This record gives sequence, structure tokens and C-alpha cells, in this order.
Amino acid sequence: MIDYTKVLSETVKSIKPSGIRKFFDIANTMENVISLGVGEPDFRTPWQVRSAGIRSLESGETRYTSNRGLEGLRDEISRYVLRKYGVEYDPKGEILVTVGGSEAIDGAVRAITEPGDEVIIPQPSYVCYEPIVRLAGGVPVIINTKAENDFKLTVPELREAVTKRTKAIILPYPCNPTGAIMEYEDILAISEYLRGTDIMVISDEIYAELTYGERRHVCAASVPGMKERTILINGFSKAFAMTGWRLGYACGPKPIIDMVTKIHQFAIMCAPTTSQYAAIEAMRNCDSEVERMLEEYDMRRKIIVSGFNKIGLTCREPKGAFYAFPSIKSTGLSSEEFCERLLEAKHVAVVPGTAFGDSGEGFVRVSYCYSTAHIKEALKRIGEFVEEIK
Repeated sequence: MIDYTKVLSETVKSIKPSGIRKFFDIANTMENVISLGVGEPDFRTPWQVRSAGIRSLESGETRYTSNRGLEGLRDEISRYVLRKYGVEYDPKGEILVTVGGSEAIDGAVRAITEPGDEVIIPQPSYVCYEPIVRLAGGVPVIINTKAENDFKLTVPELREAVTKRTKAIILPYPCNPTGAIMEYEDILAISEYLRGTDIMVISDEIYAELTYGERRHVCAASVPGMKERTILINGFSKAFAMTGWRLGYACGPKPIIDMVTKIHQFAIMCAPTTSQYAAIEAMRNCDSEVERMLEEYDMRRKIIVSGFNKIGLTCREPKGAFYAFPSIKSTGLSSEEFCERLLEAKHVAVVPGTAFGDSGEGFVRVSYCYSTAHIKEALKRIGEFVEEIK
């Protein structure tokens, strides 16, 4: 009889399962549940994108592409990033098409991380960064960002965290779960601090198109002094409502992208061919569709922020992504307790802030990529719950 406790990797065993999925899975076993837990657009992929994918199948375009991705898609990514962010990348050597943004993050971390290297991760932030660093043999160094700073990463916090072992900083902005963004001055300050070092920046820009208000999120690579040290990660899941197509990309200096491509070559081979043809259409002709979805998210954002503040759960205005991060400290419950009791009593599923790091204690993540009717009913039930536990 095999003793699997001796077979399994100690590193993998030490990694906790995603706290996001836990409440979603419980909610799936219950009736009449309103879930505000999962960060997936409720819009369908735009028809012209689906149509492009269908045409590629009908034309028999079902073979492997090059490891780096279709030349036509890399050309389109290059034009798109230049048009949107003012940053120029050579499609021949500085762009790699990946299986979602998550693969791009994993490849970027593995390409630059030696065992014992430190990678700085601001939290609260998406759940994949810390496990990915650990799986690469790196040491995650956590910076607990603060609500009073709108959960932005600041230079004084960086100064305390950087050591001789620091290899990279992950910039998870616009941020899941807080909705925080980094503006030009924020990135410029980091750029000036990093000047003269070899510290790389992995900038996860998956929500870059989903920002609100006059002061928008700024792409890290577009700020002077940052392009040479930035690996820009983006994809199609959030802005284009293409979650199931599993397509992302990494842009960066050729020596780095060459190494990420080598990992991709052996682990993945190439991204899905059908998805790549569909993505060309998305980048060429779907700006208006993205804008339409953004306007709807903005309306829902205002409803949900106003709703939580009326309930008495302080909620800062999220400037990006499609999440609110209200404080539940006034209830006296921990994040985990609040979510468990809310789900049991009112059949509303939200995610504890601690799923995104210890600094998320006292908060919950609420997704507003759901219909306004869905959101309003959830707010009504949450309001009733808060009144009942007073």
C-alpha cells in the first residue's frame, strides 16, 4: 500500500485551497441562493468574437499554432497595447500568447525566480500570486496595504520590504478584491525608487480596461523607467467576457519573454487555436462592446457602494475591476463568520476578505458582475442580516 503522504510534494500540501471557491461550492448545494462571490462577467462573449471562433473551426483552423501564438494575434496585441497604453512591443520577440493571464503570471515568476529569491506581493490581492511564488521556490514577502491609502502600494511600504534577495514586485492593479488602482504619480514614485536596481515588476493588468471616473488606472509599463523592468500581463477574460476561452498574454523585454516562452513551450505548447482567432476579432472591433459593459458595471458599482454605506457597512469607492470591498468590522464578526452566517441565514454568498490575505480581515469581497435586480435583492437581504445581528 502506497503512503501518499510521503509521495506528495510538501510545498503543494502546504498551500491552502482557494477561499473564493469554498463559499461558491457551498452555495451550489443550497436553494434560493444569491451569489455575489465569483468574479466572472455575466455578459456573453460579443457575437462577432464568437462568430470569428466559429469561422476558424469551419475553416479547419484546428492545428497547433507557433509556441508564441498566431503571428496575426501578436501583431494585434502589439497594436492594441500601443493604442491603449502608449507602449510599443515587438510582436516577434516581446509578446507571448498564453492560456489565460494566470499562465502568464506563473511563467513570468518561474522565469526569473531562483530558490530563496523574494517576491513582494501587496495584499489583499488575488489568490494565485503567493502559491505561484512558493511553487517556483521563491519566498513571498507580503505587504499589507491599508484602507486609508485606498489599498495602494506605497514607496515607504516598499522600502521596508525590499532586501538584497528581492527579485520582483507584483503589481496587482486594478485590484481584485479591493478595486484599487495605481495612478501615474503612484507608479512614477515606484519607478524612481527602483532606479538603479535589477528588481523586476510583474504587472497584472487583467482589469485595466475596467476603470471608472476621471482618474484612470495607468499601465505600469507606460511610466518612464518602467518598461525595461516590467512584465505586462493581460488577457481577454474580464474586459471581453471571454473567461472560458482561456487566453492571455505577456509583454516584456525579449530576454525575459524568451525564457517565459521556453517554459510555455514545454508545459503548454500553445494556447487554444480557436480562442486565438476569436481574440483577433475582439481586439480589432470590440471597443464599443467593452465600453457598453463598462457603463453597465459602473451603474452597478454605484448601486452597490451606496447600498452598503446605507446599511452601515463602510464601503470605499472601487476605482477599477468589478468588486466592492466593504468593511464588516462594525458587526463584531470576523470575515469568515460574517460570510458563513450570512449564507446560512439569508442565502447570500460573498467572499471573506481573508481569502485574499490576512490584511483582508474585517472586509468581504462582493462582485458586481451580476444584474441590478440580483444586486438589489442581495443588498436587501444583507441589510436584514445586519439588523438582526445587532
